[in-house]
Amino acid sequence: MTLTYGSLDGVKILGEIDNAPRYSSSSTTPADILTKDAVKFVTLLHRSFNGTRKQLLANRQLIQERLDNGGKLSFLPETAYIREDLTWKCKPPAPGLVDRRSEITGPPERKMIVNALNTNVLTYMTDFEDSCSPTWENMIYGQVNLYDAIRSQVDFTLESTGKSYKVNKENGRHVPTLIVRPRGWHMVDKHILIDDEPISASILDFGLYFFHNAKELVKNGTGPYFYLPKMEHHLEAKLWNDIFNVAQDCIAIPRGTISATVLIETIPASYQMDEILYQLRDHSAGLNCGRWDYIFSTIKRFRNDPNHILPDRGQVTMKVTFMSNYVKRLIKICHKRGVHAMGGMAAQIPIKTDKVKNDQAMANVEADKLREALAGHDGTWVAHPALAPIANSVFNKHMPTPNQIHYIPATPDITEEELVDTRIPGGKITTDGIKINLYIGLNYMEAWLQGSGCVPINNLMEDAATAEVSRLQLWSWAKHHVKLEDSGETVTAALINKYIDEEVAELGKSRSNNKYAIAADLLKKEISGESPLSEFLTTPLYDHILTISKEVDLKNLK
Repeated sequence: MTLTYGSLDGVKILGEIDNAPRYSSSSTTPADILTKDAVKFVTLLHRSFNGTRKQLLANRQLIQERLDNGGKLSFLPETAYIREDLTWKCKPPAPGLVDRRSEITGPPERKMIVNALNTNVLTYMTDFEDSCSPTWENMIYGQVNLYDAIRSQVDFTLESTGKSYKVNKENGRHVPTLIVRPRGWHMVDKHILIDDEPISASILDFGLYFFHNAKELVKNGTGPYFYLPKMEHHLEAKLWNDIFNVAQDCIAIPRGTISATVLIETIPASYQMDEILYQLRDHSAGLNCGRWDYIFSTIKRFRNDPNHILPDRGQVTMKVTFMSNYVKRLIKICHKRGVHAMGGMAAQIPIKTDKVKNDQAMANVEADKLREALAGHDGTWVAHPALAPIANSVFNKHMPTPNQIHYIPATPDITEEELVDTRIPGGKITTDGIKINLYIGLNYMEAWLQGSGCVPINNLMEDAATAEVSRLQLWSWAKHHVKLEDSGETVTAALINKYIDEEVAELGKSRSNNKYAIAADLLKKEISGESPLSEFLTTPLYDHILTISKEVDLKNLK
């Protein structure tokens, strides 16, 4: 299709576009992704909607200012009509999304895609966001890999080892339904400039994937499906819905072909679940409990309130009051509106060297999945293929139907106050809590700077959300001068900086050419107040992974 509208005037591509195929099983290259028509398409979307995106991001800071001045989060009075109207429903589950009892997730790296598609799960969320460091190569080859996966040409042989990776489709085996998570509204990609500003990373990820694959996915019996991250207001969901409508119109497919699941992973969004579903109702596939980001958001938005200081991260479980209440509210609202209520991540990695520890870790996974199934979730996430049998076993036993949308809990509605009841009886802040946060935060940040956003740490597969928890806990403990339970010391920036130096010195022994110094410098500046507290950790890190190349001559695009 040739777009007859839009222009490439004012567009600059500063990321290298390779025309040479990387994989013997496929001829697809970045040049096949960044075609003239595809770039026109994402440019149209950016020019049409980026102004709204920026205004909505500015609105988040108005909420923060109100909270800093003693205000509270509340259910919006102007949208009471949406919450009180029990007649509206979201669209029925789309093909391939009726049964989602087990979902695996990971970045769009080719080997991981093949492994995920070979896992015994029903759906697979491939992730351009929290588990993917947004280097140009990761982003553009992620699109190449998905393009090939959808066309059954993703098989390949890894040259360094000679090992072959092949998607198993023998005997009519079910291959998991593909869902894509683009980057959040706060992110930009500086490798593409439109009218002298970086393109919205959300629009770029969505637009390239949708433009090239929507019709092929429909032909294959599914459709263009997405997970939408990091939203804080229902108007941010409306922005996605507007983009979906325009995108579908542009390539002449029916509105409603797209299905999108929203991650409720910010504390403001938990007050607007009905409204978020309403804005996306013709495209909605439900909501998901993004547990680690939700904890991060709670700390961030209440960062100046000493009544909301959370204890060591290991004590902030899904059973504590504010987390449990958010889950209850999500399930009830989703089922009332006829869509899935998806559970959270099991991030454990099998511990092959210690059977006792491994058995305990797997038992913890089973207990967590049992909690989700009995609560009424319609499915759950796993980060490692070895966890899929546990998730499947629990949900097969306790959810014999394809989903539990029919189950609407007959419990009282969660109140505004109950969503922010962050009291944790017996919660403690300790020296070990500081050290664990530093170990996780520094290791994750260093790996992200090296181009990896999906990082095994302490037998868990970590992504950006857990590093964010580390950063914000350290910041808040220092800001509020909390006392450590074990030593009685008062937490200060100087104390944390001392531990940072000790940790970096130790970590640096294990690998040369590391980037711990960059990570440590950023943490120190934020915790000390030398730099303003960043909304997201990845924003100040991003410039360190840019690989700006010579400007591409757009006349040479395919």
